[in-house]
Amino acid sequence: MDVGSYSKQLTKGSSSNFYYAFLFLPKEKRDAIHAVYAFCRHLDDIVDENPRREEAEEQLKRWREELDRCFRGEAAHPITVKLEDVLRCFTIPKGYFELVVDGVEMDLRKVRYETFEELYEYCYRVASAVGLICIEIFGYESPTAKAYAENLGVAFQLTNIMRDLATDAMRGRIYLPQIELRQFGYREEDLLKGRYNAPFVELMRFQASRAKEYFRKAEASLAREDRPSMLAAEIMRGIYYQLLQEIEGTSYNVFERKITLPKSRRFLIALHIWLRSMLLPDH
Repeated sequence: MDVGSYSKQLTKGSSSNFYYAFLFLPKEKRDAIHAVYAFCRHLDDIVDENPRREEAEEQLKRWREELDRCFRGEAAHPITVKLEDVLRCFTIPKGYFELVVDGVEMDLRKVRYETFEELYEYCYRVASAVGLICIEIFGYESPTAKAYAENLGVAFQLTNIMRDLATDAMRGRIYLPQIELRQFGYREEDLLKGRYNAPFVELMRFQASRAKEYFRKAEASLAREDRPSMLAAEIMRGIYYQLLQEIEGTSYNVFERKITLPKSRRFLIALHIWLRSMLLPDH
């Protein structure tokens, strides 16, 4: 399998919400996004699928070194070989990729967050930094595109945190701020045991309200002249917002099952947003 197929198969095989947004990109940009996604997904897998913290830390160290080689034009891994091609076509700061590595590394060293300010730093690294990479590929004119990417990344990550609460708890990780668990009278022990009760519903309603606020901030930051180039990001926003609504529709019972949108629904959301973009006056 060539390196391009390696990146695409890793992306497609993950059943990612992002996959449906990528479908509507021009080939050069789609291939670039596939490579970026493969890089980020591989880092996630190092942390999530490695039972030994020391081994995961060592692998991340080697990936930092591989990232250095990639930016020098000396990539060796199939993922970074493809990423090297991306960097020849698009100017993307190395610091954004380093932030992503920093973010996934936090999962090895930090499994509790006392305040939302602490959690925000994690969200910025693992999600907003990815958004900042993506907009350099999508292209933009307005400087507010960076605020759009940052806010959208936080909205996505907060939605993921709500959806994956049970899975993360099984791994010993709690991303909901500790101060907010205490505020709503929901104990950490309750969360680790998957207890669904009235305090949990109120706690989750608060989290959903915050996520919606970041979706709103993102929408407000998207300049009119950048709407055509941000079509893929807008498709992601549509899919993730509906996922958040689906979580709300279950009264936040994320312990019973993992809440997802069917593939057909995700594709229809993507198609609807694409068709709507065709009707924009400035398209």
